Amino acid sequence: MQVHELRPPLPRKHRKRVGRGDGSGHGSYSGRGVKGQKARSGPGLHPWFRGGQLPLVKALPAMRGFTNTFRIEYQEVNLGAFARVPQGTEVTPEVMRQYGLIKRPNAPVKVLGGGELEGPRTVQAHKFSKSAREKIEAAGGTVREL
Repeated sequence: MQVHELRPPLPRKHRKRVGRGDGSGHGSYSGRGVKGQKARSGPGLHPWFRGGQLPLVKALPAMRGFTNTFRIEYQEVNLGAFARVPQGTEVTPEVMRQYGLIKRPNAPVKVLGGGELEGPRTVQAHKFSKSAREKIEAAGGTVREL
């Protein structure tokens, strides 16, 4: 450590000593004001108290059911969209991203059977619908699940 790197120490702050006479500035009511619920001893109000108004948890509608936190959300691509990709190219999620068929590069891909497939293709994806698998194989292509 060098002299120019020295910093002054953080200022020390004394705790507020309340109820030690009016001369201290925190005597008499000890900074609590006059009467009322917040002036009394004890735990006081909870942070979500709304001044006697209907509590927020009671005002919200009661939702039924649940949300599955383990749900896997696939990016869906129809077979007709492969018309953008040139013939002879192996269709992988990276190629789909390159041609703008999918947006999120890390999310899994599911190929659906919408549209027609021109020529044989090798298609790689995480999932295939039954109709998509049949159409790809009928066109002479191969299906590879990742």
